[in-house]
Amino acid sequence: MRHLLSIEGMSAGDMREILDATPAVKRGRGTAGPRPLEGQTWAMIFAKASTRTRVSFEVGLHELGGRPLFLNAGDIQLGRGEPVKDTARVLGRMVHGTIIRTYGQQEVEEFAEYSRIPTINALTDAEHPCQILTDIFTIEERAGAI
Repeated sequence: MRHLLSIEGMSAGDMREILDATPAVKRGRGTAGPRPLEGQTWAMIFAKASTRTRVSFEVGLHELGGRPLFLNAGDIQLGRGEPVKDTARVLGRMVHGTIIRTYGQQEVEEFAEYSRIPTINALTDAEHPCQILTDIFTIEERAGAI
């Protein structure tokens, strides 16, 4: 999967692939397990304040071998003098992926359209696909596959 923008945009197979891989990742926490993001830098663009989402993404990136590069709304020109497509193209030459928490779903979708790297929606006013997948995983972990 290239981008994770919305649950509606995912196939059942994509969801199942993520849900099936999650237990191994969870068991590997704190061990010298697989580090598929080793040597990668991921931009984290957060226009909205966050505690749990920011910390979980930063810790997750570290544990998978990656390096988060946190950019809040005041750090960059996204949507304020620099078109979204330009920011997407520039970051696509400098980092390996982008995690975006912003207001408009259209902003995340436009970013992904012009990006050559994976884009993950970490929350918009319309969607929070990572939270939905986490909730499904938690239900399955406790009650079995749904």
